[in-house]
Amino acid sequence: MPAPHDMTAVELRDALASGSLGAEEVTVHYLRRIEELNPALGAFLTPTPEEAVAEARAADGRRARGERLGLLHGMPLAHKDLTDVAGVRTTLGSAALDPWVAEDDAPLPAVLRRAGAISLGKTQVPEFGLSSYSENQVGPPARNPRDPRLSPGGSSGGSAAAVAAGLIPFAPGTDGGGSVRIPAAATGLVGLKPNRGRVPAGSAQQDLGQFVVAGPLARSAADAALLLDAMVDEPNYRATNAAPAPGTFLAAALRAEGRFRIGVSTRSPFESRLDIRLDPEAVEALDAGVAALTRAGHDLVDTDLRYDERYPDAFQVVWTAGLSTAALSPGGEERLTDLAAVMRRRALQRSAADLVAAVDVLRTFEVETIRQYSAYDMVLTPTLGMTPRPIGWYAGQGESAEDRADEDYARQCQYSPFTSMVNVCGLPAITLPVLDTAAGLPMGIQLIGRPGAEADLLAVAAQLGY
Repeated sequence: MPAPHDMTAVELRDALASGSLGAEEVTVHYLRRIEELNPALGAFLTPTPEEAVAEARAADGRRARGERLGLLHGMPLAHKDLTDVAGVRTTLGSAALDPWVAEDDAPLPAVLRRAGAISLGKTQVPEFGLSSYSENQVGPPARNPRDPRLSPGGSSGGSAAAVAAGLIPFAPGTDGGGSVRIPAAATGLVGLKPNRGRVPAGSAQQDLGQFVVAGPLARSAADAALLLDAMVDEPNYRATNAAPAPGTFLAAALRAEGRFRIGVSTRSPFESRLDIRLDPEAVEALDAGVAALTRAGHDLVDTDLRYDERYPDAFQVVWTAGLSTAALSPGGEERLTDLAAVMRRRALQRSAADLVAAVDVLRTFEVETIRQYSAYDMVLTPTLGMTPRPIGWYAGQGESAEDRADEDYARQCQYSPFTSMVNVCGLPAITLPVLDTAAGLPMGIQLIGRPGAEADLLAVAAQLGY
């Protein structure tokens, strides 16, 4: 039998369910890998080995007694340090807050714990989950397993690095502007942002725009589907759309059925404010995606999409609004990063009318964009505009904090110009690692689905061999 980290998540799930592997055996295996590899990666901010082993032993006991096992019985995973896990420190990635130890699980960890999953700890995030990179003043930056000089992206960067390095088989992330898809693309994973309302999501910041939804980071479509099945299995929660019929998301990925009309686009709603240029590797990845989808029998067509020029300003207003309510510790203002400090100050200065106007722009954007997308079953874009960026690349070089923060934010939008619009529209989207560059770096494509069409996205991913 291969080592647990060499197995797919589905294979590992089956081995644990059958008893050919024990939960404690698997947990200890991954904890040893974390101890060995994490110091160079910074993927885990707070490993929890004692708690994990205790939970694994209890899981083995339940199996020995013949009790009913959950869908993820004994499966190791980890949670972003934006999400409360009972008995574990939460920092939100910010030195401006006093860390706390939660008494109870947030909704998402609670659902996955009931499914039998075992958390191995908390993973690294950007401050308040604001950024498409996972660097903060709380701990070492998360690094890309493909090249530790580079960032794994964010805000689920620590979780993506952990999955890509084989420290855990898969992980839940949260995605409010690309925070699952960006790090998945940067580390060569499959990352799925579900439809708005699909998952009882755990966001650690106020989400005025209803952008944030939890989604899986995994090494294959089937593994992502398995985790998604567990994430939506909440008896007291009703998703906005039912699961695929017949069966589960995993069944949909394994069936890998469907042929679709797919519109191809490189337009970004940030074009009205920023110079959006694609690296040659991003263009090459898009071409590779078009070729693979065409070979799979899909109808690829060019699009003529148009986006509201007011989007960039409105998105920034709504995305950063929650910073105005952050309860900082005494002296915390001085310990914020430039980005968080400037965006918080601006958020505090805005009126309720400013927020209402920005939300109205985005709701209009949502309606019009979905109308345009309705001409296609899916829309294909690059996932990222650039290759994975070096650690520290985003930090602005301006003389003032305002200039540095604005440069940081602009670079994030140029790096990931195609992701946030999907959150504003509430649509499902998946990123697939279609290309390795000459330097060995992954580049991905993004497929945006119709409302509630996660099963179709997983099926297409499986058709392409992911």
